Amino acid sequence: MSGQLEGRVALVSGASRGIGYHLAKQLAAQGAHVVAVARTVGGLEELDDEIQKAGGSATLVPLDLTDGPGVDRLGAALHERWGKLDVLVVNAGALGTLSPIGHIEAKTFERTMAINVTSAWRLIRAVDPLLRASDAGRAILLSSGAAHSCKAYWGLYAATKAALEALGRSWAAETQNLSLRVNSVNPGGTRTAMRALAMPGEDPNTLPTPSDVASRILPLAYPSCTETGRLFDVRQNRFMTYHMPD
Repeated sequence: MSGQLEGRVALVSGASRGIGYHLAKQLAAQGAHVVAVARTVGGLEELDDEIQKAGGSATLVPLDLTDGPGVDRLGAALHERWGKLDVLVVNAGALGTLSPIGHIEAKTFERTMAINVTSAWRLIRAVDPLLRASDAGRAILLSSGAAHSCKAYWGLYAATKAALEALGRSWAAETQNLSLRVNSVNPGGTRTAMRALAMPGEDPNTLPTPSDVASRILPLAYPSCTETGRLFDVRQNRFMTYHMPD
């Protein structure tokens, strides 16, 4: 295949469904070899079928990202096979529970933090040297408007996404003089299973599909993307600039 990402290697976490699934397909369509990471083997195999059918290639990695040593081994395997990574998409995430902060069970809090924050940090740590080895490393962190709206009952999920964005901003500042570009993404409401769980009364047909959202995010993976340390808003189709509170 030929395209904007021909010959490049892209890792996508949470690639078995939703935005991650479709972004993985689109990365492959642009010529990238996709390393697809998820817990659900069936979803990964379906993704692989779709990518191969379109003439692309993928490596499937069934992995629970809360398995820290497993994430470390993944980084080592990428280094041994390719010696670099060109694109990282941190997409895997969990909603947790929507409830008053004082009612959240400790195990739910810890599990959601482990999936949305700790595993993201572990993955970043594992592949940071590989992204630095690329001539145009690109990191894309999937966040949420919840990180900034902080609505009632959304405290747990909001806290995890705010933490993820903070990691991304610091990482971008640390690498601003390198060829690595790091940005977060607010996809907005999307027709996914997680959205249906959070908003059970919402008509999903009023929301954009994961494929549509992925197509807006895709250019952030291109070598031509020069922005770093910013938030890309899919609905507005533009980068937003962080600033201190007024």
